Amino acid sequence: MRKRWVGAALVALLAGAVLEGTSGVSRGLPVARVVAFEGGGEAGRPSGVGWAGLAGRGGGGERRPSGADGVGTTILLMGIDDRSTLTRDELRKFHAGGEACHCTDTLMLVHVSAKQDRVSVVSLPRDSLARIPAHRDPGTGEWVPPHDAKINSAFKEGGPALSVRTVEEATGVPIDHYLQIDFRRFIDAVNSAGGVDVCTSREINDPATKLKLPPGTHHLDGGRSLQYVRSRKFDGAADLGRVQRQQRFLVATLKRLQSHPTDLLKLSRTLLGTIKVDQGFKDTDLLSLATTLTHLPASSTEFATVPIAGFNDPLPNIGSTLAWDPDRAPEVFAHLREDRPLTPPNSESRPSDVPEFTAYEPVRGTSMACN
Repeated sequence: MRKRWVGAALVALLAGAVLEGTSGVSRGLPVARVVAFEGGGEAGRPSGVGWAGLAGRGGGGERRPSGADGVGTTILLMGIDDRSTLTRDELRKFHAGGEACHCTDTLMLVHVSAKQDRVSVVSLPRDSLARIPAHRDPGTGEWVPPHDAKINSAFKEGGPALSVRTVEEATGVPIDHYLQIDFRRFIDAVNSAGGVDVCTSREINDPATKLKLPPGTHHLDGGRSLQYVRSRKFDGAADLGRVQRQQRFLVATLKRLQSHPTDLLKLSRTLLGTIKVDQGFKDTDLLSLATTLTHLPASSTEFATVPIAGFNDPLPNIGSTLAWDPDRAPEVFAHLREDRPLTPPNSESRPSDVPEFTAYEPVRGTSMACN
């Protein structure tokens, strides 16, 4: 059975920049789109109700010019289900065994506003039904026509570039950068930052990850953090509960780094390594972004999951998939494209203890932080 997790990739946005010091910081956030994003031939169009796309809604395939002013910057965070670099002892200790799917187990759109005064995070459940754009198979070179599949399968079929194209087609949100992280980088990155404090209002006793935590606040190292962000079988909320814990973990990680800024350099060397160039980030980009994010209060961050309408009918060779709400989902993505906040001014909304399946609950980071 596949087991799930979230990447600590948002941390990379903060950490990688300090490699070049803190002088000469640009107030603007430069956009250097990854070249691979622009390739791809026929990208495919939406093909039916329940598909995670925006046909006829002003979002499907529209693309702003690279480096467009006044629209902010959007990053796609991808947590990759690849546990091949973990030792046998680690696989056993952290209950991360089983067959890896080599797919995006976690997808998050992170939008930094043009004024750099707000960060909006929208999670995209891995089982969402999407249209995979036409592409060439990287192994055989054969042409693969557009087809329906779970959104997380794009990475397995064509790597990060195809994942980016799939999400752009599904949401209509242009993506400027991407970051990906596997189990190994996640564990090592959390350890290099000295661990993270997480809090839970209810007991966690997950039969799959074997994580047991009583109510309260807990300091977790990298391995236990991996168990925390992958747990989804104890509260009845399945993937949506897991997504909420992933978002809480990001808030906790930002808080940790803001109070321990000297950990940024160690974490960046562990998490980013040499992949920052491959993923479209220049040192100047990271420096500007990191400087902004490390000074943002939790009240200037906001989190949501794309609105869900329900389950689609099972599809041959695909199985059960989630349908995005055809009315509310486009509105959420329009907010990102147009650089508008997800939450109203002075919002004090709090996330449900157990997320409701079809509820849409955008909240500020303050409501997800440990007190």
